[in-house]
Parts: sequence; C-alpha cells; structure tokens
Amino acid sequence: MTSSTQTKTIHEFLADAPNVDRMELWTALWGILSEAKDRITAELDVQPYPSGDGLDYWTSEDGGYEGSLNPYVGDPDNGVEWLVHSWIGNRKNSILDMNLQVWLGPHIDVPHLVLVFGTVPNVFHFSDVVPRRDPMVDVDYLNTYFDPQNAKWLELRGDDRFVWSVSHGTYMRAFNSPIANSYMATCSDAEAVEVFGAAVRDRVDTWLQWVRDATPVPVEERAALRERDHLVRRYGYTLDPMNELSKRFLGAERVDELVATRAGLDQIAALQARA
Repeated sequence: MTSSTQTKTIHEFLADAPNVDRMELWTALWGILSEAKDRITAELDVQPYPSGDGLDYWTSEDGGYEGSLNPYVGDPDNGVEWLVHSWIGNRKNSILDMNLQVWLGPHIDVPHLVLVFGTVPNVFHFSDVVPRRDPMVDVDYLNTYFDPQNAKWLELRGDDRFVWSVSHGTYMRAFNSPIANSYMATCSDAEAVEVFGAAVRDRVDTWLQWVRDATPVPVEERAALRERDHLVRRYGYTLDPMNELSKRFLGAERVDELVATRAGLDQIAALQARA
C-alpha cells in the first residue's frame, strides 16, 4: 500500500471503499461538464460524429460497467476538430471517470481544453489547457496563455482541502502544462463540487476568450501543428493508465474499441489521408 495520498493508486483507493453509491455525485459533476459543453458548443459549431452512434448510453454484458460516449466534430480547418463528452464507470460502486475534451483545428494555436472529474470514491478533478507550442522555448506562448493564470493556479494548489494527485503514467505527467490541476478532495462532496465547479467555469470562460482573441496561424505552419496535435491527442487517450483499470471490467478488446472512438482515431486517419 502506498503511504502517500498523492501517489496512491486508483486500485488502492477503490480497495479502501469499493462499494460507495456515487449516483448523486455523478449527477452534480456530470452536470458541470455538460454545462461547460453546452456553453462551448453554443459558440463553436459542432455536429455529432457517426462513431458515437449507439453509445449515448451503454453497459457491459453483466451490467457492472456503464457509460456514455459522445464525439463531435466541427470545421477541422477553422474551428473545433474534435470534441468528446463521455463518462465510464459504475455509479453505484465508487468508480467514475467523466471527461470533456476540445481539440482545435490548426488555424489557431490556442491550447486544447481538457476537463475531467472522477470518483474513487472521493472526488478527483483534473483540468488543463494543453500547450501546442513548447513553452520551455517559446516564452511568448508561455506568457500569453500560462503565466497570466499562475496566481489562480497557486491559489487552488494552496487549498489544503485538496491533495495533489500524481498520475502513475509518465506520458500523462509529460502531458501536463504548468497550470494543470490534478486533485483529490479530502473535504465534503458539497465543498468539492462548489470549488471545482467554480474552477471549471472560470477555465472555460478564459479558454473561450482565448479562442475569440486568437490570431491566425500562418498557413504554411498549419500542417506541422496538426501533425503534432494528432500525436498528442492519440497518446493522451491510448496511454492513459485508466484504460488498464477498465480492461478489468470490459476486457482489452472492448476497451481498445472505446478508446479508439474517444480519441477519434478514424477521424485522424481521414484527415491525414486528405492532406
């Protein structure tokens, strides 16, 4: 057993409390993500993608695992390239993973948006704005998108009601920007919902304003930006350690199918073939 809460595995959290009904909490957290999705899609045009047909609600054969997987696409050259709104887990047995991810086309280089809630059974929250330039060498990019958010990040990082949660996947740690949030709540569910809900709404407000204010990427740079975006998008889904947990309930083949749909691997392939 890991001694530190910060590095405790999901398996260990679940072993401590394996059968907690999280239905009410799912309603609150999924509601926050759905509100964010509605705000984004009211401003940025998207349509359902066919790979999500029949997955708006699904269950495993034994009914022990369930979820919803809703992919969307916009104009891949001048808008949202990929948006996915999904959840997976068991609402009556402690574990849930809820996501909203928005991947932009290469017409602008605004960071992509990732919002996550989970229960294990305590509330977990991750959110990030995924860099599309290297902030270690592109200081202008760092100063445009990350440095202005530093004070807000430090404020939440210093809130003792929330413990930093470390991914056991090295790629997922490399994925994080300087203002990524990754927390496990030690307070009441109500407090966690209030604080994390406010953080999500603020992040969405900020991100939408970035999109409104963005300047176009030079046409000759867009192909390289899209190629990098596709690698980050692919690895961000396929190398997520949560996939291994889902395989315990659904089997490797089914999980691989769902991950491919969440990542939009067929859409990536179609865009690459078009180039």
